[in-house]
Amino acid sequence: MNYLLWLFKRCCSNNWLLLIVLTVGSLPSNAQQKKMNVLFIIADDLNCDLGAYDHYLVKTPNIDKLAKQGMMFTNAFCNFPLCGPSRGSMMTGLYPDQTGHYQLHDYIRQHVPDVITMSQNFMRQGYTAARVGKIYHYDNPNGIGTPGHDDAASWSERYYPRGIDRDIEDKIFSLKPGAFGATLSWLSAEGNDEDHTDGKVALQAIELLKKYKEEDTPFFLGVGFYKPHTPYVAPSKYFNLYNRDDIRVPQVDPGYFSTLPKPAAKNLTRFKEQLNLPDSLARCAIQGYYAVISFMDAQVGKVLHALDSLGLRENTIVVFTSDHGYHMGEHGYYQKLTLFENSDRIPMIVSYPGMKQKGKVSHSIVEIIDLYPTLSDMAGLKVPEYVAGRSFKKVLNDPDKITRSSALSQISGGYTLRTPDYRYTRWGNGGVDMTELYDRRMDPDEMKNIAKRAEYAGIIKKLDQQLSARLEESARPPKGLKIFKTLESDRNAH
Repeated sequence: MNYLLWLFKRCCSNNWLLLIVLTVGSLPSNAQQKKMNVLFIIADDLNCDLGAYDHYLVKTPNIDKLAKQGMMFTNAFCNFPLCGPSRGSMMTGLYPDQTGHYQLHDYIRQHVPDVITMSQNFMRQGYTAARVGKIYHYDNPNGIGTPGHDDAASWSERYYPRGIDRDIEDKIFSLKPGAFGATLSWLSAEGNDEDHTDGKVALQAIELLKKYKEEDTPFFLGVGFYKPHTPYVAPSKYFNLYNRDDIRVPQVDPGYFSTLPKPAAKNLTRFKEQLNLPDSLARCAIQGYYAVISFMDAQVGKVLHALDSLGLRENTIVVFTSDHGYHMGEHGYYQKLTLFENSDRIPMIVSYPGMKQKGKVSHSIVEIIDLYPTLSDMAGLKVPEYVAGRSFKKVLNDPDKITRSSALSQISGGYTLRTPDYRYTRWGNGGVDMTELYDRRMDPDEMKNIAKRAEYAGIIKKLDQQLSARLEESARPPKGLKIFKTLESDRNAH
């Protein structure tokens, strides 16, 4: 201030008006001096069974604390409840029907070779972008310790830790002996947190935070935890948090599947070894899932503690989310890849420096593709024109603001539209026997398909029109991008 006063007096006395204008104009603003960092934390196969989301049993003190420091979204949804397509959409801000990315093992640049991904967008505008663990798809657990189906162009640095959980697989119980990634499997294991893969992910992330602090480097740090994905392996102390007698096993009426369209029923019953689990076995599986959630939560806490102790929180946006939801017996089904709330709804918490709405909850609908434009918007970055996601930055300032009236999700053969009051699902070309309707105001568990009830005909017509409009929007070719698949043929196939 003294320097500016002296300069002003000197300029006035010498009539150097031009000099003062140029001098003041060249002074750096706060935004120019300090870029806003991003700590992007994502879990694998995590539903909303968290303390912050009022779960009756699961213990997640660190994620709960983050929710009190930020804003928690109760109506956040993925666009394809399968790891590969969901993460591809998240990182590109594009719908699966725009990219043609439907398969688990695809690389995103098989479909959109010129796309600028979310982290790449930060890199192009002066950031270091690093990945620790699983951001794009990995075969879990087989891909642990490898690059997986990663996109090298998205990162300045890449790290893929490997823990003892990969070395003790012979001790893991599985409903299909020797199979772990796509069936229920669990182990109350030996070792400390740091011996397991997610413990090592946290340690590596902390080391990078220290380095970025020391080097004063603006960063986009993606921290991808492998849990709670199967196999449910964690140190025994996390299993000991849960008494199996306290666990509620969802029940389904014997005639339930007959109330659904045939594709929906077939989808829910395709894993024969997971149907009609004995109560004792179901409790073991659910205990394992809850245990690895708590284990993952502890690792999240370590990373957030490091962020605070290093003084980086004051300039860092923090996001916590998951790639999709997960069934634990609801609808008589386990795991993901359905068109129900359990599968496409995801946890999402966003915290940022100077936030005025700390501890607030927003019921506004957001989609996973919205993270790309939102984080870029918050950091003051430009976004490629073709990004289909919508920034929900204004919701972070006012939780009652609305950016979407519905969420769109899909799997092979079907699409679902989730509005504040209803879920409408269409299989194939639709029709009386190929649709589902759930009135979430009276049936939040989505167990009573009312699509054939005459009094809802008008609502179905309206929702069907909305779904068709959303499908047209979600298949619009991204402007300026090469696509390596025929969108319409892929769409018909799925």
